Amino acid sequence: MENTSPIAMGSDHAGFALKEFIKNHLIAANFKIEDCGAFSENLVDYPDFGIEVAEKVASGMFERGILICGTGLGMSMVANRFKNVRAALCNDLFLAMMSRRHNDANILVMGGRVIGTELAREIVTVWLKTPFEEGRHRKRIEKFDAIASRNII
Repeated sequence: MENTSPIAMGSDHAGFALKEFIKNHLIAANFKIEDCGAFSENLVDYPDFGIEVAEKVASGMFERGILICGTGLGMSMVANRFKNVRAALCNDLFLAMMSRRHNDANILVMGGRVIGTELAREIVTVWLKTPFEEGRHRKRIEKFDAIASRNII
């Protein structure tokens, strides 16, 4: 893995075991990780951890984040409420690659009850290695990033 900039990570109780596995994998690959919790498998509310990671990415404090809950659905919904966040739920390698290539995803979301550890490790590796293609995709990203500045109720 080439880019070793720090990564903010978070999970709920259902994603805790997978978060720990991925965190240890990334630390072994010389990444700096800020673990935003959860810190056990005790019942917690996933939005608390999704908000913390998304705020860190939205503010520019971190270039990328990783979120894990049971399915990945809740975390992706929470994270995508933040301006400058493009969270992608990727439970396979193709989605991980395309989320970076075409959508410049800056938060990877996975389902701890959906995929196993080895597939998750491969997804993270592909997601971190895949560059954004820019070009025609930049214009599209700018269009949906602009939505956050509208006052829509």
